[in-house]
Amino acid sequence: MDANARPALRPVESIVVPDRQHGRVLVLRDTQGVTAAHVQLPPVLVPIVSRFNGQLTCAEIAAEVSRELGVDLPAEVVVRLATELEQGLFLEGPTFRAARSKVEREFAEATVRPASHAGGAYHGEGAKLRRYIEQDCLAKAGPGGRRAGKMVGLVAPHIDPWRGAVGYGHAYGALSAALPAEVDTFVVLGTSHAPMRAPFALCRKAFDTPLGAVPADLEAIDALSARATAFDPYSDQFNHKREHSLEFQVVFLRHLLGERPFRIVPILAGLGMAQVRGEDPAGDAEVVRFVDGLRELFDSRPGRVLVVAGADMAHVGPRFGDARPFDAEQRGALERTDRASLEHATGVEPSGFWQHVAADLDERRVCGLAPIWSLLHALPSGSKGEVLHYEQTVDAEDGSIVSHAAVGFYA
Repeated sequence: MDANARPALRPVESIVVPDRQHGRVLVLRDTQGVTAAHVQLPPVLVPIVSRFNGQLTCAEIAAEVSRELGVDLPAEVVVRLATELEQGLFLEGPTFRAARSKVEREFAEATVRPASHAGGAYHGEGAKLRRYIEQDCLAKAGPGGRRAGKMVGLVAPHIDPWRGAVGYGHAYGALSAALPAEVDTFVVLGTSHAPMRAPFALCRKAFDTPLGAVPADLEAIDALSARATAFDPYSDQFNHKREHSLEFQVVFLRHLLGERPFRIVPILAGLGMAQVRGEDPAGDAEVVRFVDGLRELFDSRPGRVLVVAGADMAHVGPRFGDARPFDAEQRGALERTDRASLEHATGVEPSGFWQHVAADLDERRVCGLAPIWSLLHALPSGSKGEVLHYEQTVDAEDGSIVSHAAVGFYA
């Protein structure tokens, strides 16, 4: 790396978090699983890194930042920062590509997807995890909102189980009360927090958990793969490695079903281009062909299939780019808007849900849009939904909010 290099930050998750020394720092995290490391950038470095777009040389970046801040920033400072990010695998380039190729190859050859977040986002030891789910999730949710009947679909949170304990409790408590005895196939749809090239990503691996592994339903996965004639449903399989939106659901399913045998169909729903364009994916014949395959799975295995979407709602506040936390009035307005979106979901109106959420996606940042839309499209005819729980999880440090809901769908 030298002053003529043009550093390019690769796609990573960026959030703003409180910091005692600097007030707030920008944190960069890898959602793809190439590196477990993360980067904390104090405010003084953000104007530099924000220009790591592959267009400007280190020398040009130093000159621009010098003019912007009214200080003399040597090019060597930019070079040193870029070199550190390159070595940390946060920049595009041969160092990152070699590391990703190695990790991708190892993941592709594995038959089991490890429990990536065990010991971090939830207990890594089986007995502690069981107690936590029973006592801090299911018991605290209580019996309220659990409807009797045959459940065919479920929207559950994908926020970490520490913060989303009660929401998970409502979702999986309701599933426990209404899970048909014959269900042995769970289609698990999740948000991909890493960029995707294709609209959907399949994974033919068992998912490990601290409670035991859950096998993949290879027959169902292969049938869905055959429907993807215009895109490769495995081109983004690597995104499954670190994605928590599916992992958390499999953990709760494994606990809930105990020794009862079942298989999963893990699917990451991207639909990123449809979101960028603001277009309903129902107008994309290839997307519809794929999700119609989920409906066919219901038809081919009567009474044996249930679809789960791991999907949060809004992300607002300083952590997500807003100038300040929401006040009480804004929180109330957010809940009303979220619930209006959920009305389209409970009415099993995929197009209505998409349009309502897409209308303010840049402001509300609903990350569960794609998996919920996919679930709604896949549900058997005549299904009806019910909101079991709604919650706004507020960050104690900066007041940022992640909203999420538990929604059951019944035949």
